[in-house]
Amino acid sequence: MKSDDNENAENERLIEGSETEVQDKKRGMVLPFGPHSIIFDNIEYSVDMPQAFIFYEQPTQHSNEMQELKDQGSTEDRLVLLKGVSGAFRPGVLTALMGVSGAGKTTLMDVLAGRKIEGYIDADVKISGYPKKQETFACISGYYEQNDIHSPYVTVYESLLQLSLAAFTSRRNNIIDILPLQIFVEEVMELVELTPLISALVGLPGVDGLSTEQRKRLTIAVELVADPSIIFMDESTSGLDARAAAIVMRAVRNTVDTGRTVVCTIHQPSIDIFEAFDE
Repeated sequence: MKSDDNENAENERLIEGSETEVQDKKRGMVLPFGPHSIIFDNIEYSVDMPQAFIFYEQPTQHSNEMQELKDQGSTEDRLVLLKGVSGAFRPGVLTALMGVSGAGKTTLMDVLAGRKIEGYIDADVKISGYPKKQETFACISGYYEQNDIHSPYVTVYESLLQLSLAAFTSRRNNIIDILPLQIFVEEVMELVELTPLISALVGLPGVDGLSTEQRKRLTIAVELVADPSIIFMDESTSGLDARAAAIVMRAVRNTVDTGRTVVCTIHQPSIDIFEAFDE
């Protein structure tokens, strides 16, 4: 009986230990971050109409194009690209922005990320209940781009460590302790499943080094090593076959499970990719 009690106690200890391990893994990494939500209401974004489309008294090709643009939503000398868009993105929730080509998915994400420097924006955007200020928002957000540009002549680890050093040095303007950053970079590599490639050269796309799918996971890691709370991802699975897309989405899911806010634009996803999203 005593032996059974000891065995039960040991089993309970193992279960508690495994639960703690999972919680610790989900809680995050050696460098903490604050989870943040985004709430936006009635976003409107317009740009100046190109001068080539000025209306002429006599019908011309330009005036016809001008009329087509007006029919698509332009008013007077401006073309309205977004109108009345509202929504919310939450920490630990993987959100998809879906729509046909030209629907405005990337435009909306660029407006929220503060990447639109031209045009006219009218929006109420709040970060965790506070009005968004681009200067501070840039420090807590990252943006994954489709082009996957990386230095080809360094290893995966060297690339991420250099970028992490640059990010934290620019924020704090002082000497950074290298050891926590090294540990953090290793944690990021584990998160996106790049640890087996720690010493691999990045290489040139389509020539040598990492595959397209591995380069996309490296791009995710590049954003993560700056320790953002919010990450925007533009077509993270474009150009990939089903297997490669599933691997990339697993890395995205792991990122969300750390408690970060992740938003992805996506076009014509497979059923497996579609079901990977929470909202």
